[in-house]
Amino acid sequence: MLKTFKKSIFLPDGREITLETGKLAKQADGAVELRMGNTMMLATVVTAKEAGEGVDFMPLQVEYKEKYSSFGRFPGGFLKREGRASDYEILTSRLVDRVLRPLFPSNYHADTFVNITLYSTDGNDIPDALAGLAASAALAVSDIPFEGPISEVRVARVDGEFVIDPTFEQLERADMELMVGATYENIMMVEGEMNEVSEADLLAALRAAHDAIKVQCQAQKELAEEVGSTVKREYCHEVNDEALREDVRAKCYDRAYAIAKTGSADKHWRADSFAAICDDYIQSLPEEERDEKTPLVKRYYHDVEKEAMRRCVLDEGIRLDGRKTSDIRPIWAEVDYIPGPHGSAVFTRGETQALATVTLGTKLDEKIVDDVLNQGRERFLLHYNFPPFSTGEAKAQRGVGRREIGHGNLAHRALKRMFPDDFPYVCRIVSDILESNGSSSMATVCAGTLSLLDAGVKMKKPVAGIAMGLITDTGVNPKYAVLSDILGDEDHLGDMDFKVTGTRDGITATQMDIKVDGLSYEVLEKALNQARDGRMHILDIIEQTIPAPREDYKANVPRIVTMTIPKELIGAVIGPGGKVIQGIQEASGATVSIDEIDDHGYIEVAAPGKEAIDRALDLINAIVELPEEGKTYTGKVRSILEFGAFVEFMPNRDGLLHISEISWDRLPDMEASGLKEGDEVTVKLIEIDKKSGKYRLSMRALLPKPEGYQEPERRPRGERPERKDGDRAPRRERRDGDRGDRGPRRERAPRHE
Repeated sequence: MLKTFKKSIFLPDGREITLETGKLAKQADGAVELRMGNTMMLATVVTAKEAGEGVDFMPLQVEYKEKYSSFGRFPGGFLKREGRASDYEILTSRLVDRVLRPLFPSNYHADTFVNITLYSTDGNDIPDALAGLAASAALAVSDIPFEGPISEVRVARVDGEFVIDPTFEQLERADMELMVGATYENIMMVEGEMNEVSEADLLAALRAAHDAIKVQCQAQKELAEEVGSTVKREYCHEVNDEALREDVRAKCYDRAYAIAKTGSADKHWRADSFAAICDDYIQSLPEEERDEKTPLVKRYYHDVEKEAMRRCVLDEGIRLDGRKTSDIRPIWAEVDYIPGPHGSAVFTRGETQALATVTLGTKLDEKIVDDVLNQGRERFLLHYNFPPFSTGEAKAQRGVGRREIGHGNLAHRALKRMFPDDFPYVCRIVSDILESNGSSSMATVCAGTLSLLDAGVKMKKPVAGIAMGLITDTGVNPKYAVLSDILGDEDHLGDMDFKVTGTRDGITATQMDIKVDGLSYEVLEKALNQARDGRMHILDIIEQTIPAPREDYKANVPRIVTMTIPKELIGAVIGPGGKVIQGIQEASGATVSIDEIDDHGYIEVAAPGKEAIDRALDLINAIVELPEEGKTYTGKVRSILEFGAFVEFMPNRDGLLHISEISWDRLPDMEASGLKEGDEVTVKLIEIDKKSGKYRLSMRALLPKPEGYQEPERRPRGERPERKDGDRAPRRERRDGDRGDRGPRRERAPRHE
């Protein structure tokens, strides 16, 4: 018999979320089925019994997967099978990973796999906001050590009110949208975008989200108690030598503190100097103990280096590169750096450098999105690349990883709300990180803004980004320091990475990862205010570099002209099998695309030169233009008959050129007209039949009328000429059997004879 456990959670608007365990995937260490309305997902977690040899980190893998069948769809492609993870699935996996990872015990190193699979959805509720709750619940009902539970919610401001886990329809009306992950006590992760909101509004949204998360965390605790999984498994993944730990600290701390205090801005010098301290200690060990103790020494020395850097900041206000806590690294920037792209810029802040390029394209360059729930096209793209040479690493550059997708998504969200609404081009920004020592995603935002302005994109407002850090001491005398524009080491050894982007008037995007418990709203407020000051400083430099967008596009940018036509004429422009639109492109040399938008045909014509665009527009106008009586057209003779010729005077429109309308002279036959098939003629549309829609054309109407010419009298169609008395011939009398000149009637044989 199945023994199941179920718990209900109610959102502020009354919607119900249910968590159930004990029915599905019972061989996993933990499995929970989550339902909300017609949305259903299954989260499972499995961990190894022992850690791998030499592993001193948390090998966690989080995978979020959406089944196409969940929405009643087939996957695309030839195989009709789910393939590699989409960007959306990777971003959702990262959102869950970033909250879970810091909450595993620091000495727990067993391989752990969390899988969240969406099995049902109706396109109303957004499932990614539920993935963190499902994953945490699976951990809660398992015996895996975990310092949770956690949950994640999306908070959006819709019509001035905060909504928890909004629907797709509500999200479209939101001016602010955040994904927040937290434990019952502390916020751990934030990511979202917004329309230039204030720091106070952002904090209010975080409070609203955390209040909802507390309810969900409490429900998981109650579910774990009912299942009986509050006692976690015992493990021993580390072997320690406390005497060695103390010896490393005693002999290395002062040297490490001295290097941290030098304030050198050279990243590689600092790294080599810190490494030399550790190497010297290892060399001081007896040779027979060296190999055995080296891994422990490196782990203990890492803690010493971390403490030295943190105490130097907290006690003396000196950062690794010598800056004060609120100082920004030196910045230089340059636009129009490369001649080939449609826009380019270099942005360098300290030892972090981004080279951004902009390409402007046509509708044919749009990105087609075909995820399970998200289908459509994107006209603004941003791609972020992080090659190994940017940090001095000697290794091959492989494909795009989760880091590139995540950082690129943040920069994309930072800029997209400041992208012009009716911009005619498809736009792609590529940011290549050439040097990296912290805040490369924020350098991408700044370089992206500069390159857009260099390309002539009329942004609503320039956007800048900055990464904030935090160093805390929760000892007897608690203190903290908020750091502006953090280095890579300050991110790695610190307690917070808080990225904030925005304009002069407000925040456009944010991303925050917190590694410490008990972060107060007072600290968050200080970090946001300090970030605003840094953002203004960077915006000053951006505006000095390029005060306004380029007045005109560069010469190599394709020019685009748009027009709209009635919906019923779309087919005429495309033609059977695309024959007409392809002919327009071949004849003009322009690129032509057409789409139906709001019951109209939206046509986009692009070409490097004006001549090609004008030719394409002339051809299109000839198709969509309605024939007018009395107007002159140039057409081609398509066929010749005894009584006249059919002339294509407009694309796909033929009219009759009667023999009598070719010349003022009376022509005995069409051969006398001299017309041949394929001849180009100029004609006048003299009549459109209102009933049949047929067209009557004339050539002679465009010729001078001969002097004294009189039109022959024509009787109306179907009317007989009148006869005068005596005009009618007398009827001849016929006798029986008389058949006139046809002879006598033949007698027929009787039937069936």
